[in-house]
Amino acid sequence: MLQGPGLFIVLLGVLITVHELGHFLVAKACGVKVIRFSIGFGPKLFGFTKGETEYQVALLPLGGYVKMAGDTPHEELSPDDAQRGFLNAAPWKRALIVVAGPVFNLVFPVLIYFFVFFGPHETISTRVGYVDPAMPAAAAGIRPGDRIVAVDGDKVRTFEEMREAFVGRFDRSIPITIERDGKQQIVNVTPNRIVESSPVDSVERGQIGVAHTNRPAVVGVPPGSPAAQAGLKTFDRVLSINGVAIPDEAALNEQLAKVEGTLELTVQRLAPVPAGVVTGYSPSVHKVTVQKQPGAEGFAALGAQAADMYVGSVFPGSPAEKAGLRLGDQLVSFNGEPLNSFNVLAGKLSTLKEQSFQLGWRSADGQVRTETIAQASHTSKDEMGQESSRLELGLRPWLPSSAELLPTDKVTVTLGVGEALREAATVVPKIVGQMVKVIGGLVTGQVSHKTLGGPVMMYQLASRSVDQGLDYFLNLMAIISINLGVMNLLPIPILDGFHLLSAFWEGIRRRPIPVRVREVANVVGLVLLMALMGMALINDITR
Repeated sequence: MLQGPGLFIVLLGVLITVHELGHFLVAKACGVKVIRFSIGFGPKLFGFTKGETEYQVALLPLGGYVKMAGDTPHEELSPDDAQRGFLNAAPWKRALIVVAGPVFNLVFPVLIYFFVFFGPHETISTRVGYVDPAMPAAAAGIRPGDRIVAVDGDKVRTFEEMREAFVGRFDRSIPITIERDGKQQIVNVTPNRIVESSPVDSVERGQIGVAHTNRPAVVGVPPGSPAAQAGLKTFDRVLSINGVAIPDEAALNEQLAKVEGTLELTVQRLAPVPAGVVTGYSPSVHKVTVQKQPGAEGFAALGAQAADMYVGSVFPGSPAEKAGLRLGDQLVSFNGEPLNSFNVLAGKLSTLKEQSFQLGWRSADGQVRTETIAQASHTSKDEMGQESSRLELGLRPWLPSSAELLPTDKVTVTLGVGEALREAATVVPKIVGQMVKVIGGLVTGQVSHKTLGGPVMMYQLASRSVDQGLDYFLNLMAIISINLGVMNLLPIPILDGFHLLSAFWEGIRRRPIPVRVREVANVVGLVLLMALMGMALINDITR
C-alpha cells in the first residue's frame, strides 16, 4: 500500500488534474488554443505532444497550469493563434473557461462521495445501549436493548440517521417507533432543545437522552447512604452480584430484579496515583456486602445512585475549579431546580452562552454549596495541532474508557445507485456552505487564522490514510477539492475568481480592464496569496 509521500502525491496530483482538466476541456470546446497542459510547476520531468498541445508532468507537484495562447497581455502571436487567443475570445467564453476549473473541483467530490456511499457499509445501529434516567426517552419508557425504527414517521437505519432526524424537532411530542422483543410499538417523546455550536455554525436539534454504547455499571454514592455505610465508593464499578457477571447497566438491572436480601458485590475501584504533574489511577478489586433496598430498582436497590451526576474531572483554571468543584462532587441543582443529568446540564449550557447561572452541588463531606458561575472560552488543540475555542464550564462526568465498553451493535446498510448519488449530491452543498462560512469567519475574525493549514498539514492528513483506510482518504480528497473550488472562486487577482470578474466586467462595460490595472492587481494578488501561504506554512511549523 502507498505510504505517506505516495498518498500525498496522489492526492495533489488528482486534484490538480481535475482542476486543470476543467480549464482544458472547456478551452478546447470554445476554440481557444491550448499550448501546454502541465501537472506541477518547474522543470519538466516527462511528457509528450499530441496535436497542438504539449502534455507534461513537472518537478514541483504543488500546483499545475494550462497554458493557452494569448492568455497574457502583449504576447506575440501569429495571426491564426491571435484569433484563437484566450484574451481575444468573447467574454462569455472566457468566463466559462475560467469557471470550469473550480466547478470541476466542486463536482468531482460528488463522484467521490458516490463511490464512498455506494454499496454495503457496516455502521452503528439504532439499538439503544444506554438511557439517561433524567431525559425524555426514559420518561417515555424507552429501555436499553430497544431498537429505534422510525422518528416522526421517518424510517431510520443507523444511529447517525436517528440523530439527524431530530434536527429542528424539539419541545413537542414526537412519535417514535421502537422494536422490543421482536414487536414494534410507538411511544411519544418530547425532545429537549439543544444548540450545537461551532465557530461558523449553529444547529438546533432535539435530544432524547439515548446512546448506542453499553455502559458499565458504575455507582455514585451519596454520603450517609446505605451504599456508603456498606463500603461502596463513588465510581466503583460492579463486576458481579452473587457471582453473576455484570458487564453493563442492563445486566445490573436484570440481576437485581431476580435477587433479594443480602448481596455479595465484587467491584473494581480506581485509586489515584500521583505521577508528577499528572494523576494516574490504579485499579483494585474489592468485595462488598450490601442489603438490597426493599421495593427499589437498579442502583437504588443498592442504596446508591448512577454515577451520572458525579463530577469525573475538572479542568485546571476553569470556572468550575475556581468555584470550588472537585472530583467526586455531586451536582444537585441548576438555577434552583433539581438537576438529574449531565445531558440536561449540557443542554441548558448550550443556550446560555456567557450568561451566569446558579449551580448547586454536594461535596464529598456532604455539604451542599451554591455558587453563581458562568462559562468561559477554552482553547484546545486537536491531534493535528489545530486550535479551536468554545465556551466551557470546565467539568466532565465520569466516562468509561474504550476498553470498558462492550462492542456496539452494528448494522449493514446497502445504498443503491440512486440513493448513493442522492446522498452525495446532498452532502457536497453542505460542505460548500460550511467552507464559505469559514472563509467569511476568517475575514471577520470569528475564525482564527491559526486554523489555516498548508502543505505540511495536507501531508500529515494524507499520511493518516495509511491507518484510517480508503474511505478516509477519499473523504479528505473530497474536502480539499471543495476547498480548492471555493477558494479559486474568490475575486482575488491571479485566482480564477478575478478572471471571472474581469470577463463579467468586459461583458457589461464593453471594454476590458486596462492592462496597467490588471498588472497592478496581479502583483497585489500575488502578494496576498504569498502572505496567505506563508501564514499557513507558519501554522504548519508551529503545529
